[in-house]
Amino acid sequence: MKINWNFIKGTLLLALVVFLYGFSINKNSSIEVREIMIEFEEGNNLFMNDQIVNKLLIQNGRTVKNQAKSVIDLHLLEANVLSHPMVEDVAVFLTVDGLLKAKIKQRTPIARVLSNTKSYYIDKQAKVMPLSENHSARVLLVSGDIKEANIPEIHILVTTILKDEFLKMQLTSIQKMPNNEYVLNTRVGDQKIFIGKIEDLNQKFKNLESFFKKTMTDKTIDNYISINLKYSNQVVCTKK
Repeated sequence: MKINWNFIKGTLLLALVVFLYGFSINKNSSIEVREIMIEFEEGNNLFMNDQIVNKLLIQNGRTVKNQAKSVIDLHLLEANVLSHPMVEDVAVFLTVDGLLKAKIKQRTPIARVLSNTKSYYIDKQAKVMPLSENHSARVLLVSGDIKEANIPEIHILVTTILKDEFLKMQLTSIQKMPNNEYVLNTRVGDQKIFIGKIEDLNQKFKNLESFFKKTMTDKTIDNYISINLKYSNQVVCTKK
């Protein structure tokens, strides 16, 4: 009987590959997490630090450092980090040599709310973000009679302001009145700007920008104490 050496060689090669693969998996699973590396997107770790994140990278009641790679639940760790109100997104992964990396994107505040009961940020996704002991963001201040139901419309107002470079430079704070109308405070001239309810903002701000440019050109801006944009397609001003 003729021996099929090619078949035997193929079988032995396959067995060797299976053995090496199993050996590699077994060896890899026994490796422990030797170090934790935390990276903040674009280096922007103003509101959080490594210590805060390390306290979130917990599994089985203790830090993941020195635990075997085979027992690490990356989805669980990501969920732990995402539960922090400062975190917008996170990716956690392991390297072959036992390094656990966490890449974190923090929330971006666009306004700071000073309500009658508490103070907090609103981020660019219209979510509430707590103040940080590590850093105070330089953003528009929003004060007054503010409830949670008002956050979406405040987000619309602030976002509209921030999209316009001229308005962003001129406006410093926002006050919400009990009748759900809003008043803006200016950097130059110290006028009160009454915009009414959050509607027709683009037209209102277009009228405001035209008024500012005219009065700054003829140097009469300081003659006015208030600017009212509540009425359709007109600017009503009160002189000092």
